[in-house]
Amino acid sequence: MNSLQNKVQLIGNLGNNPEVRNTDSGKKMARVSIATNENYRNAKGETIKETQWHNAIAWGKNADLVEKYLTKGSQVAIEGRLVNRNYVDKEGNKKYVTEIQVNDILFLGGKNNNQ
Repeated sequence: MNSLQNKVQLIGNLGNNPEVRNTDSGKKMARVSIATNENYRNAKGETIKETQWHNAIAWGKNADLVEKYLTKGSQVAIEGRLVNRNYVDKEGNKKYVTEIQVNDILFLGGKNNNQ
Protein backbone atom coordinates (compact mmCIF):
# COMPACT_ATOMS: atom_id res chain seq x y z
CA MET A 1 0.00 0.00 0.00
CA ASN A 2 3.00 2.34 0.47
CA SER A 3 3.36 2.66 -3.31
CA LEU A 4 0.00 4.49 -3.41
CA GLN A 5 0.99 7.24 -0.99
CA ASN A 6 2.33 9.64 -3.64
CA LYS A 7 1.31 8.53 -7.12
CA VAL A 8 0.07 10.55 -10.09
CA GLN A 9 -1.20 9.27 -13.42
CA LEU A 10 -2.11 11.63 -16.27
CA ILE A 11 -3.05 11.40 -19.92
CA GLY A 12 -2.65 14.64 -21.83
CA ASN A 13 -0.93 16.58 -24.56
CA LEU A 14 2.32 18.54 -24.49
CA GLY A 15 1.74 22.28 -24.56
CA ASN A 16 5.19 23.01 -25.96
CA ASN A 17 8.33 21.26 -27.13
CA PRO A 18 10.32 19.63 -24.31
CA GLU A 19 13.01 21.72 -22.64
CA VAL A 20 16.01 19.42 -22.38
CA ARG A 21 19.30 20.15 -20.63
CA ASN A 22 22.13 18.50 -18.77
CA THR A 23 22.69 19.39 -15.13
CA ASP A 24 26.10 20.37 -13.75
CA SER A 25 26.47 16.78 -12.51
CA GLY A 26 25.89 15.44 -16.04
CA LYS A 27 22.35 14.08 -15.62
CA LYS A 28 19.92 14.73 -18.47
CA MET A 29 16.63 16.41 -17.57
CA ALA A 30 13.55 17.05 -19.72
CA ARG A 31 10.85 19.48 -18.59
CA VAL A 32 7.40 19.35 -20.21
CA SER A 33 4.05 21.03 -19.69
CA ILE A 34 1.09 18.67 -20.07
CA ALA A 35 -2.51 19.76 -20.63
CA THR A 36 -5.41 17.63 -19.44
CA ASN A 37 -8.97 18.42 -20.47
CA GLU A 38 -12.27 17.83 -18.72
CA ASN A 39 -15.70 18.49 -20.21
CA TYR A 40 -18.83 19.10 -18.16
CA ARG A 41 -22.22 20.77 -18.50
CA ASN A 42 -23.03 23.90 -16.52
CA ALA A 43 -26.43 24.79 -15.06
CA LYS A 44 -27.56 26.18 -18.45
CA GLY A 45 -26.73 22.88 -20.17
CA GLU A 46 -23.73 24.33 -22.03
CA THR A 47 -20.69 22.11 -22.48
CA ILE A 48 -17.67 23.62 -20.76
CA LYS A 49 -14.13 22.49 -21.56
CA GLU A 50 -11.70 23.03 -18.70
CA THR A 51 -7.95 22.66 -19.23
CA GLN A 52 -5.49 22.07 -16.41
CA TRP A 53 -1.73 22.43 -16.92
CA HIS A 54 0.81 20.18 -15.20
CA ASN A 55 4.59 20.58 -15.09
CA ALA A 56 6.54 17.32 -15.35
CA ILE A 57 10.24 16.49 -15.12
CA ALA A 58 11.83 13.38 -16.63
CA TRP A 59 15.38 12.30 -15.79
CA GLY A 60 17.96 10.02 -17.37
CA LYS A 61 16.57 7.46 -19.83
CA ASN A 62 13.08 8.94 -19.62
CA ALA A 63 14.56 12.33 -20.54
CA ASP A 64 16.28 10.71 -23.54
CA LEU A 65 12.94 9.27 -24.70
CA VAL A 66 11.15 12.59 -24.25
CA GLU A 67 13.84 14.41 -26.23
CA LYS A 68 13.81 11.86 -29.06
CA TYR A 69 10.09 11.23 -29.52
CA LEU A 70 7.96 14.09 -28.15
CA THR A 71 7.03 17.48 -29.58
CA LYS A 72 4.33 20.05 -28.90
CA GLY A 73 0.91 18.37 -29.16
CA SER A 74 2.16 14.82 -28.55
CA GLN A 75 -0.24 12.75 -26.48
CA VAL A 76 1.31 10.91 -23.53
CA ALA A 77 0.42 8.96 -20.44
CA ILE A 78 2.72 9.50 -17.49
CA GLU A 79 3.04 8.04 -14.06
CA GLY A 80 5.09 9.65 -11.34
CA ARG A 81 5.04 11.35 -8.01
CA LEU A 82 4.43 14.91 -6.86
CA VAL A 83 7.49 16.86 -5.79
CA ASN A 84 7.38 20.25 -4.07
CA ARG A 85 10.35 22.59 -4.18
CA ASN A 86 11.11 26.26 -3.69
CA TYR A 87 13.68 28.74 -4.92
CA VAL A 88 14.48 32.44 -4.75
CA ASP A 89 13.99 34.35 -8.02
CA LYS A 90 16.19 37.16 -9.35
CA GLU A 91 14.19 39.76 -7.40
CA GLY A 92 14.70 37.89 -4.13
CA ASN A 93 11.14 36.51 -3.92
CA LYS A 94 10.64 32.97 -2.69
CA LYS A 95 8.74 30.86 -5.26
CA TYR A 96 7.04 27.51 -4.68
CA VAL A 97 6.67 24.88 -7.40
CA THR A 98 4.84 21.55 -7.56
CA GLU A 99 5.96 19.20 -10.35
CA ILE A 100 5.47 15.61 -11.36
CA GLN A 101 8.65 13.56 -11.32
CA VAL A 102 8.09 11.07 -14.15
CA ASN A 103 8.75 7.40 -13.40
CA ASP A 104 7.07 5.88 -16.47
CA ILE A 105 5.97 7.34 -19.78
CA LEU A 106 3.82 5.90 -22.55
CA PHE A 107 3.62 7.50 -25.99
CA LEU A 108 0.04 7.41 -27.23
CA GLY A 109 0.99 8.39 -30.75
CA GLY A 110 -1.41 11.17 -31.58
CA LYS A 111 -1.37 14.92 -31.65
CA ASN A 112 -4.38 16.83 -30.44
CA ASN A 113 -4.99 19.64 -32.88
CA ASN A 114 -7.97 20.96 -30.90
CA GLN A 115 -5.89 22.67 -28.21
